[in-house]
Amino acid sequence: MIGKQLFKTKFGLYEWLVMPFGLTNAPSTFMRLMNEVLRAFIGKLVVVYFDDILIYSKSLHEHMDHLRVVFDALRATRLFGNIEKCTFCTDRVSFLGYAVIEVDEAKVQAIRSWPTPTTVSQVRSFHGLAGFYRRFVPNFSTIVAPLNELTKKGEDAFNLLKDKLTQAPLLQLPDFGKTFELECDASGVGIGGVLMQENKPLAYFSEKLSGPVLNYSTYNKELYALVRSLCRTKTCD
Repeated sequence: MIGKQLFKTKFGLYEWLVMPFGLTNAPSTFMRLMNEVLRAFIGKLVVVYFDDILIYSKSLHEHMDHLRVVFDALRATRLFGNIEKCTFCTDRVSFLGYAVIEVDEAKVQAIRSWPTPTTVSQVRSFHGLAGFYRRFVPNFSTIVAPLNELTKKGEDAFNLLKDKLTQAPLLQLPDFGKTFELECDASGVGIGGVLMQENKPLAYFSEKLSGPVLNYSTYNKELYALVRSLCRTKTCD
């Protein structure tokens, strides 16, 4: 990759030793590198998105061990972090627009000030922002179903979704020493589920039904809701 980044100046030939901005394949190449370097930890103690790395643990002692193995892996491939951009040993952190268990306040403000969409393009833009926080809203897919209709019904769905997002509940962190509860339900147009402990929500899940699934019986839709909810919550195993 370095050879293809070679450039000529009056002082001689130079080549990048880091990933520069502007190259067409730079994002995918860098993401592939990060996935390869941290492959052994992803889904177990690490979430990575480009140069944003989140390390999660059940205890402080375990967290120190996790930090050590991740740093060793990064050091072995000559990848280095910026200490000023790092946060260590905290139970709260903003990561990719999430405050981990609640919606980022900056995004909440953007939702509050979003004007009523009047075109399909505007609907898609709002849907993209809202969908990013679907795990905080019970029955998200059912609420958003009429949104594509540029009618009074669609406007009602838009306003309801804004209310739900700006009043999104604080999700609890899981306690792996306690019992998990999964409640599921199905309607004519969507399915939903909520993962809880002691009646406190850990995460919401919803999905709009389409295709042959719409013709399922009520019993089979509820069974489908259970299966899909289990698939979405498997990272809590």
